[in-house]
Amino acid sequence: MTPYTDLIAALAPTDTGFTAQVTPDWQQGRTTYGGLSAALCLEAALKAAPDAPPLRSGQFAFVGPAAGELAISTQLLRRGKSTLFMGVDLFGEQGLSTRAILTFGAARDSRLSHVDLPMPAAAPLADASDFFPSGAGPNFTQQFEFKLAGGTRLGAPGAPDFLVWIRHKDPAARSLAALIALADALPPPAITLFPERAPISTMTWSLDVLAEPSADDDGWRLMKSRADTVLDGYSAQDMAVWDAAGTPLIVARQSVAVFI
Repeated sequence: MTPYTDLIAALAPTDTGFTAQVTPDWQQGRTTYGGLSAALCLEAALKAAPDAPPLRSGQFAFVGPAAGELAISTQLLRRGKSTLFMGVDLFGEQGLSTRAILTFGAARDSRLSHVDLPMPAAAPLADASDFFPSGAGPNFTQQFEFKLAGGTRLGAPGAPDFLVWIRHKDPAARSLAALIALADALPPPAITLFPERAPISTMTWSLDVLAEPSADDDGWRLMKSRADTVLDGYSAQDMAVWDAAGTPLIVARQSVAVFI
């Protein structure tokens, strides 16, 4: 198994950007796991602009499959006094795989402070059971620990609503990019409505970064993912991530294609 930090350490510069080698244990079916694709885009952007201010938001379009050796190109779209916009494209053998627009912004003095995103009630980690049945899940799920915290159990019928404790098995994976690699790890909750197994594929992912994870906690995050609608072969889902202390870290939306 290739730990996240080893995979990132192997990012190699080229004349046009960077290359990354994605091993099969980071794949989801025939493609690189989407959360890792997004994290690779951010890692490349930070290498291209190491003085960038903190990431505030990212938009990712998962255009096509990619596995094995990937090429990543970055483009500085605009740099202002406090913000930086970066475009990142990730390519596989079949062409463009992921297109990202990343927005970075320096903190500014403000008289406003408002946070209203409470962590939902969740089963304590000590009492939580495994989320994935033994041997189930795509290849990449072996990179994480998953514990059911509430909502619907995977494989059981119910509301399209997941609540899960999750952390990297790699204890050194503590960066913001590593958090983004983790934040897409749950299956789309629309699968709880499927009468039988069928393909499902994330198309777009838009996320806002509310806070960066602490470097000295135990790495556990609480993730909530809920399908608002499943219509015309597409699902729209709402997502959020908190640390174990209840601090909201990421809020996100995804558009998912369902083939049933």
